[in-house]
Amino acid sequence: MSSASDPDFMTSLARGLSVMSCFAEQRRPLTVADASGLTKLSKAATRRCLHTLVELGYAARNGPHYTLMPKALTLGYAYLSSSDLPAIAQPILDHVCKTLHESCSLGVRDGDELVYVGRSETERIMSIALRVGSRLPLYCTSMGRVLLAAASIEEQNAYLARTALIQRTDRTETSPVKLRAIFAQTAEQGYAVVDQELEAGLRSIAVPITGKTGIIGAINIGLQANRTSLADLRARHLPALRQAARELSLSGL
Repeated sequence: MSSASDPDFMTSLARGLSVMSCFAEQRRPLTVADASGLTKLSKAATRRCLHTLVELGYAARNGPHYTLMPKALTLGYAYLSSSDLPAIAQPILDHVCKTLHESCSLGVRDGDELVYVGRSETERIMSIALRVGSRLPLYCTSMGRVLLAAASIEEQNAYLARTALIQRTDRTETSPVKLRAIFAQTAEQGYAVVDQELEAGLRSIAVPITGKTGIIGAINIGLQANRTSLADLRARHLPALRQAARELSLSGL
């Protein structure tokens, strides 16, 4: 929450959005106690937020449990409608997917997370379903590393200091020192490869998208590790990704 010294900050709105966000993190119905624990708000404040969301049609209550309603999608689609990036990128993602027969995604940074804002999928290759709106960690994803590589050294250090670097597989890099070196290498070479660090059996490669304000997003290809070697990933898939990124970068975003 923002400091009380900011006269324009609406604490009630911030609390309501915080409660809505915790549903995306959990992907299940939540009780008042669940949402309170996730948001660090009091149970009384959480209950009022949930009650208001129900009254406005953004959530529904079934006994002690609350779920979001389809009306909540309007908030996400407001972003998709107001941003040119997803609309311009979609046919390019589709072309890469059709050409390489692999899933291709578009992601942007939202705070300390990677958010999927575009995706063209051939088949499900992860144990979790990825779709527009999905959120993943920055430090162990190829798109996340591309976006972190574009940040200043000070911002990278601050991110690593406040982030829980979880060992998601036996290959996940969690050393801040080594991650800083990876970010530097990513910035130098212009792409990032993640080999089974997010999920066992999954490899991905990503490149940045440059707009008028600098790097505004990233696109990647994700595939099963037993399907393509790391050498082939760089030799065959990287050129196609770079061409797609150039098209997006030249679109005037």
